[in-house]
Amino acid sequence: MTKELRRLSVLMLIMFLALFGSASWIQVIQADELAANPANRRSLYDSYEVQRGSIIASGSAIASSVASGDVYSWQRVYTDATMWAPVTGYFNPVLDSLTGIERAMNQDLSGTAGSQFFARVERIFTGQPPRGSNVVLSLDADVQRAAFEALGDLQGGIMAIEPSTGRVLALVTSPSFDTNTLASHNTAEVNAAYDALDADPGKPLSNRAIAGDLNPPGSTFKLVVASAALASGDYTPDSALPNPATYQLPQSSSVVHNASGGTCGSGDTVTLADALRLSCNIPFAELAVELGDTAIREEAEKYGFNQSFELPLVSTPSGYPRTIQDDAQTALSGFGQGQVTATPLQMAMVSAGIANDGIVMNPRMVDRVIGADLSVQQTFEDSEFGRALDANLADELVAMMVANVSDGAASGARIDGVDVAGKTGTAENTGDEPYTLWFTGFAPAENPEVAVAVVVEDGGRQGQSGSGNTIAAPIAKKVMEAVLGR
Repeated sequence: MTKELRRLSVLMLIMFLALFGSASWIQVIQADELAANPANRRSLYDSYEVQRGSIIASGSAIASSVASGDVYSWQRVYTDATMWAPVTGYFNPVLDSLTGIERAMNQDLSGTAGSQFFARVERIFTGQPPRGSNVVLSLDADVQRAAFEALGDLQGGIMAIEPSTGRVLALVTSPSFDTNTLASHNTAEVNAAYDALDADPGKPLSNRAIAGDLNPPGSTFKLVVASAALASGDYTPDSALPNPATYQLPQSSSVVHNASGGTCGSGDTVTLADALRLSCNIPFAELAVELGDTAIREEAEKYGFNQSFELPLVSTPSGYPRTIQDDAQTALSGFGQGQVTATPLQMAMVSAGIANDGIVMNPRMVDRVIGADLSVQQTFEDSEFGRALDANLADELVAMMVANVSDGAASGARIDGVDVAGKTGTAENTGDEPYTLWFTGFAPAENPEVAVAVVVEDGGRQGQSGSGNTIAAPIAKKVMEAVLGR
C-alpha cells in the first residue's frame, strides 16, 4: 500500500469513527433531550405510527391504544376516565396535545426514550411493528376509587402517599372530566369539548391535588409550627403558652379569636399539646411570633414548602413567604392564614414526614417502565428529600396528633381499633367567602402505612358552617380504611 493510500485510509477511518460517534451520541446520549424538545416534530410524527404503551395501575391498563383506522393509526382509550384523569391526563395527536403521565412519560410510552434504543433496533431487524413501553404506576386502584368516591362531587383534592417510601397511592381531584373526549381524533368535537371544560367555573382541568389555585392550609399548618417549636429545643409538648380569649395582632388593630370564641380550655395558660389537640388559634399565633418568621420558614421548607416536585407530574410549590414578614403576618402564619398556601401533596408530605421518624421522602408515582416483551427497562427508586425533625421529637408530635383524633378536634377521622394521627383545618378566605376545609394525617400511628391530605373547597357547599372535622376528616378516614383493608 502506498503512503498516500495509507493516509487516505486513516483519514477515512477517522471520518467513519467521527460519524459513528456523533450518530451514537445523538441516538443514545441525546435521545431523551431531543425527543423532549417541542421543536422536534419528528418525535411527534413517529409517535403516530407507534402503538403507544399502556399506563398500568394495580395490574390493569387504565390507558391503552387501539387501532384507529385513520392517519393517526392509533386511538388512545381510557378506563374509568374521570377517576384517573388527574393522573393519566390525555394524549391527542390531532391537536399535538398531551398532559399528565401521558406527557411526563411520553418518551417511554411512545418508544423514543434512550433506554429503548436497542429495542427499536431489534424491531427494525425482526420486522416487528414499533411499540412503546408500558408505564407501571405506584397508585393502588382500590385506594384511588375509595378516594374518588369519598370526595364525590365536592370541589377539592386528595393525596395519599406511603410515608416510608414516598410512593403515591391515590391522587384525586374534583370536579374531573372524561379524558376520552379530549383524546378524540375529530378536531371539531375535541375543540368543543376542551372549550367547554376550559370555560367551566369549577375548573375541571385543574389538578387540585398538586397544583391549581392554592388554598391557605389553615390549622393543618400548626403541625409545621409545632415542629419548629419542638426543633428549637425551647419547647416540649408540656410547655405552657398564654391563653387569652382574644389576641390583638402586633402593630395592628386586627384581633384573633379561637374557633370556640373563648379561651383554649380553662386556665391562664395551655400546653402546646392541648393547644394543638383543641386547635386553638391564639396560642399558635403567639407561638409563631416567639419563634420568629425565619424559624417557621426554615421548618416549612424542610417539609417541602417553596419547592416544586416531579412525581413525574410537576407540582406547584406550596408557599411560605420568602421575604421577612412582620409580626402580624407571622402571627397569622401560625395558624395557616395570611400568605401561607398549600397543596394536598404538600400537607400529605408534612404528615408523612412526621410519620416517618422525621424524614421526608420525595413523592413519586411511577414504579417501573416495562417493554413490550415484558422486560423491565427502568425502575424508580425511593429517595429522601431530607430530615425535618429528629426522630424522638417526631414521636412526640405523633402522640400529639393521635390525641387530636382520639380526644380532640379531629375526631371525624377515628377508625375503630386503629390509632389514627391527624390534624384538621378550617381556613378562612376573603370576607364572607366559604371556608376551605382540610384534614391531614396517617395510620396506623405506630406503624404508618398511609399519609393522606384532603382539601375541600367552597365550604363543602356549607358556606362558613362546615368544618375540616365534619367534612374533610371523614373523607380521609375512608381513604385510610381502603389502605388498611377495612
